Amino acid sequence: MAWDDPVVWVLIAAIVIFLFGASKIPQFARSIGSARREFEQAWKGTGQPAAAVPVQPTPVQTTPPPSTAAVQTFGAEDPIVVAARNEGIVTEGKTRQQIASDLAWKLKQKEST
Repeated sequence: MAWDDPVVWVLIAAIVIFLFGASKIPQFARSIGSARREFEQAWKGTGQPAAAVPVQPTPVQTTPPPSTAAVQTFGAEDPIVVAARNEGIVTEGKTRQQIASDLAWKLKQKEST
C-alpha cells in the first residue's frame, strides 16, 4: 500500500472522522488555517495580525447563589467542621455541604496514598 493509493486516504479520513467526530473537523480545519496564516505573516514580517476567525463562544453555565433559606447554619462544634479543621481545611465562608465535600475529597486523597 502506497500513500498515493486512494484506499489509504479513504481509510485515513474514516479514522479521523471516527476519532474526532464530524462536527469537530471544520473547527479543526479553521484553526489550522488561522495558525498557518499567522505563521506566514510572522515569517514574512508584515507585522499585521491575522484576520480574526469568528469563534462561537461556549455557553457558560453558572449556578445561582444559594438562597438564604437553603444555607444551613452550623456551629463551631459541628462534627463535620471539627473534622475538617483537624484535616487543615478552611471552613470560614463555606456552607456545610462545601465543607463536607472538601473533607470527603481530602480523606479520599489520604486513602489513595
